[in-house]
Amino acid sequence: MNSQFRNVAVIGKYQSRGIAEPLGEIAAFLKAAGVGVIVEKETSENTGLTGYPIATVSELGPLADCAVVVGGDGTMLSIARLLAPHHVPLIGINQGRLGFMTDIALDEKIAALTAILGGDYDAEDRNILQGTVTRQGQVMLDTLALNDVVVSRGAIGGMIELTVSIDGRFVYNQRADGLIVATPTGSTAYSLSANGPIMHPNLASIALVPISPHALTNRPIALSDNCTVEMALTRGKDAGAHFDGQAHFTLMEQDCVRVRRSEHRIRFLHPKGYDYFRMLREKLHWSALPPSGSK
Repeated sequence: MNSQFRNVAVIGKYQSRGIAEPLGEIAAFLKAAGVGVIVEKETSENTGLTGYPIATVSELGPLADCAVVVGGDGTMLSIARLLAPHHVPLIGINQGRLGFMTDIALDEKIAALTAILGGDYDAEDRNILQGTVTRQGQVMLDTLALNDVVVSRGAIGGMIELTVSIDGRFVYNQRADGLIVATPTGSTAYSLSANGPIMHPNLASIALVPISPHALTNRPIALSDNCTVEMALTRGKDAGAHFDGQAHFTLMEQDCVRVRRSEHRIRFLHPKGYDYFRMLREKLHWSALPPSGSK
């Protein structure tokens, strides 16, 4: 097969039961197609997938022309955050529950990969966030988030209080369980559970979504993704900043969390004819029929 992808990384949610077999099938298919296969180190160690070059996620960036990620959205989030600076396109094969980003069904993996390797695919670029935590002017954490940046109360604390500014202009003092800054990709994640809007991935926007606000007039706000959101913690013990639910930082009062659009983007490769709205219907059961015998 004459593919534009000469070297493809294979990455799996190795804690998932039964994943070794599909990972082996994918690696064998790629090798038979004449594509160089690189298996992510922890995937290899935990599934027994050997006989291929091995590399850590951080080493994959310069080596891979594309990455096949087998698992759920959590697996995709962790890989996307690490590979984003290297601009490695991602193919998601779902072995999780919802699979908003891992959109290829497990039993369709070979057919989908055959088409994509042959150049028959839809590419989709999505914006990600750059999140920075500062304390007394010093940067304590600087990281990426594909879904969202969340400032929230801890397990034992009460409501927190935040001073929220956009592009240096005061917006409000927020008293709530927390505040979510979500990308369009993240609008179907935690933000959706907090009554945030679903935003099409092509929108150049971010959403500011309160979590259980004390004032019911505090509603979600859609913003341009050119803006910078600042959230200063004015009151709240045990509060934290969370980036895609994977990078965490314990906040102190007067810490500031600054969120802006990153210079990096994530590219997803979908089978030809990918339909975002069909995906929403399937994942959110908008068109599901009621159970037999129900009213």
